[in-house]
Amino acid sequence: QVHLRESGGGSVQAGGSLRLSCATSGIIFSNYIMGWFRQAPGKEREGIATIDSSDTTSYVESMKGRFTISRDNIKSTLYLQIDNLKTEDTAIYYCAADQFRLSPYCSGIWCSATYWGQGTQVTVSS
Repeated sequence: QVHLRESGGGSVQAGGSLRLSCATSGIIFSNYIMGWFRQAPGKEREGIATIDSSDTTSYVESMKGRFTISRDNIKSTLYLQIDNLKTEDTAIYYCAADQFRLSPYCSGIWCSATYWGQGTQVTVSS
């Protein structure tokens, strides 16, 4: 059975940093394209970034600079470093995995992946 479990979310003040983790099991992690997505209250899910098995990354333009995606194939874990957090970063953050195709350039139902985690809440206060 496949599990993707996000952690590292919480309540932080604007300007702070967080490192989200996504621990996986049940998949050959190194064979999968991994990605981070988020859904803010009242908004559609949106992509942040993806990273493939060769560590090639793709970022949504608006996410470049403050978000850094990385992976550890030994630990089968995906990471997202978020720096200089803003109140508009408040959202549930999800990790996703797909063996063949995963794009961060999506919104709502068009954000498609084979596997999704349950999400971790990030709340940023001013």
